[in-house]
Amino acid sequence: MTAVFARTTFHDALNHLNDRQLLRELAYVGGRWVAGRDGKALEVSDPATGATLAWVASLDGAQTSEAVDAAAKAFPTWRSMLPQARAAILRKWYELMLAAKEDLALLMTLEQGKPLTESRGEIDYAASFIEWYAEEGKRLNAESVTSHLPGAEMIVRREALGVVGIVTPWNFPSAMITRKAAAALAAGCTVVAHPSSETPLSALALAELAERAGLPAGVFNVVTGDAATIVGRLCEEPRVRAMSFTGSTEIGKLIARQCAPTMKRLVMELGGHAPLIVFADADVEKAADIAIAAKFATSGQDCLAANRIYVERPILRAFNGAFAARVSRLKVGAGLAQDTDIGPLMHERAIAKVEEQVADALKCGAKLAIGGKRHAAGPLFFQPTVLTDLPDDALIMREETFGPVAAVTAFDSEDEVIARANDTEYGLVAYVVTENGARQLRLARALEYGMVAINRVKITGGPIPFGGWKQSGLAREGSRHGIEAFTELKYLCIDTAA
Repeated sequence: MTAVFARTTFHDALNHLNDRQLLRELAYVGGRWVAGRDGKALEVSDPATGATLAWVASLDGAQTSEAVDAAAKAFPTWRSMLPQARAAILRKWYELMLAAKEDLALLMTLEQGKPLTESRGEIDYAASFIEWYAEEGKRLNAESVTSHLPGAEMIVRREALGVVGIVTPWNFPSAMITRKAAAALAAGCTVVAHPSSETPLSALALAELAERAGLPAGVFNVVTGDAATIVGRLCEEPRVRAMSFTGSTEIGKLIARQCAPTMKRLVMELGGHAPLIVFADADVEKAADIAIAAKFATSGQDCLAANRIYVERPILRAFNGAFAARVSRLKVGAGLAQDTDIGPLMHERAIAKVEEQVADALKCGAKLAIGGKRHAAGPLFFQPTVLTDLPDDALIMREETFGPVAAVTAFDSEDEVIARANDTEYGLVAYVVTENGARQLRLARALEYGMVAINRVKITGGPIPFGGWKQSGLAREGSRHGIEAFTELKYLCIDTAA
C-alpha cells in the first residue's frame, strides 16, 4: 500500500526498543535520510497481527539514480583506502550490530514474523559476515605470474569492481544484506541496496549502525520502495557494475535479462528444492530431529528447507511416526510469544501456495499424517503439516515450498534415490542421513547440488562458499569466492629489459 508519508508508530511492541533511533522510516542515500518524492510511503505491517509497524519512504527511479550518483562519487575514495582502514570501519559495524542485537531482533520479528530466538540467531549470523570480510579484505593479494616473455615481469591484481546493486528478500532481512554488502565493501566497492518492501526496517536499522560505524557518505545506500521501479533502474544503470540478488529463480531470470545490455556481473542465490535422504542404517530418532531442523526453521520459508524427504522403505514407518510426533509438538504463534516454533507466513500468497500444494498432494493420492489447513492463530498461520506416500508428480515434489509443510516418500535403492533427488532444475542444497562412510562419499559426489550436508543441518557461515548449481544461482556468497565476485582481474606486464 502506498500513501503520503507520515511519521507515525502504531505497534505497542516498538515501545520496547532500547534505541529508538534504530526505527528508521526514511531511505538512506548519500549519507542523508531521504523521504519519497511527494511524501510517498509503503506500509510495513506485522504478519502475526496485521498491525501497522511503520510507513517507509517509497523512492522513485530518479531517486534511485541519485543513490547511484552518491555511490559512484564515493567509490574512488573508498577504493583507495587501505584495506586495514576499511576493515576497522567494518569491524565497528559488526560490534555495533552485536551491541544492538535485542533491538534488531525485535524489529526483525515484528516485520518478518519469525520467532524471536530465530531472529537473535540471524543477527549473530548476519554480523558474522561483516567480521569475516573485515579480515578477508586484507587478503586480496596480487599474484606473480611466471613470465613466458624475455625481459618482462608479470603481475595479476584484483581491483574493486565499482558500484554494486544489492537486492534482498524478506525471509532473512539482515543476513542477506550483510552477506552481500560486507563482501562488496571489503573489496573496495560501494553499495546501493534495495531490501524487500515487506521487511525494510531491518535494512534501515543496519544503515543507521553503518553510519555510526563511520562508513563514509555514499558508500552504503539503502533505497526503499517499489521493487520493479528501483531494481529496474539499478539494472539499466551502466555505472552499476554488478547486481547481487537473492530470491526466486523466476525473478532472477528477469534481472539477468534486464542486466544483459550493460553486461553486469551477476551474483544470484535463487530457488531451492532440497532433498533430504534418510537411509535405513540411520538412527531414526536422530534422522527425525534432523528433518525437523531442516524443514521447519523460519516456518519453512527458507530456500535451504528440506522440500522432499526420501526415506528408505525398511525404516519408513518408524521414521514417519517419530517425525509426526515431533511435528505435533511444534508450537504455533506470534514470534514474540514464548516458546514459539512456527510463526506466521509472510503474506496471503504464501498461504494460498501451501494450500494449493496440500490439496494437489491429496488429490494425487498422498496421505495426510498431521495438519493440512490454516491455523486458528490468525489468517497468515498454517498448521505444521506432514504428507506421506507422495508420488513424484505431485506439485510439492516438483516446486519449492515456502511454508511448514513436509513431504515424505519412500525409496528402495541408492541409485533410485540419487536419480529422483537430481531430477529437478534446482541444485542448492541436499541433506543425507547415513552412518555408512563409503555411502556418504558416494552421495556427496553424485548429488548435483552446490552444498551437501551429511548427518547435520547447520552448514552455512562466513568461511563457506554458499550457492547452488543449475537454476539455483550464479557465483558464490561467503568465503574468499564471495569477495572475488566483486573484483576485476588486472594483468600488468612490465618491461624489465636493460
